[in-house]
Amino acid sequence: MYARSTTIMAMPESIDAGIAEVRDNVMPRLQEMDGCIGLSMLVDRESGRCIATSAWQSEAAMRDTDEELAPIRERIGELMGGSPRVDEWEIAVLHRDHRTADGACVRVTWVHVDPANMDRAIDVYKLAALPRAEELSGFCSASLLVDRASGHAVSSVTYDSLEAMENTREAAASMRAASAKDAGAEVLDTGEFELALAHLRVPELT
Repeated sequence: MYARSTTIMAMPESIDAGIAEVRDNVMPRLQEMDGCIGLSMLVDRESGRCIATSAWQSEAAMRDTDEELAPIRERIGELMGGSPRVDEWEIAVLHRDHRTADGACVRVTWVHVDPANMDRAIDVYKLAALPRAEELSGFCSASLLVDRASGHAVSSVTYDSLEAMENTREAAASMRAASAKDAGAEVLDTGEFELALAHLRVPELT
């Protein structure tokens, strides 16, 4: 399965309007497209960074919709005051302990590995990082998206609440450093987000 993420550095005062547009207009349109299996949206109200991610049953299904979705992305970018950046990913891992409720938050980590070592990095995530993350209080779910050609990958760990995410910050930083070392990965960035929309139907991938 595959995913397309659209990142916009929005004006903070436009974020609620952007969420409403994605929820009320973009999501219903996506749900009518062949192969679409859901949509999520993360927002950081302080920095303005917003990430909408659509999930697809196959790479072909994702690519076949790109032309149709391009003007929609541009419209949301105009509404939110930022230019959309698009990334495409393979969904390498997805694990849910339980579904999210209102107030859920997400910690996202972007990394880079040598493309030749991507399979090893995925195994480290599955066998070491994920089990440790599951032990953290408030853990809800985790995913790993990868771009095998570039060596870039992004991990998302969802928590039941902002408090749970904040309380795990130190432990997560220690785990992140250990996992990066084991995987031979360079941590590029981390971010903490509000889970504004969560309508993903991606099956378990571990």
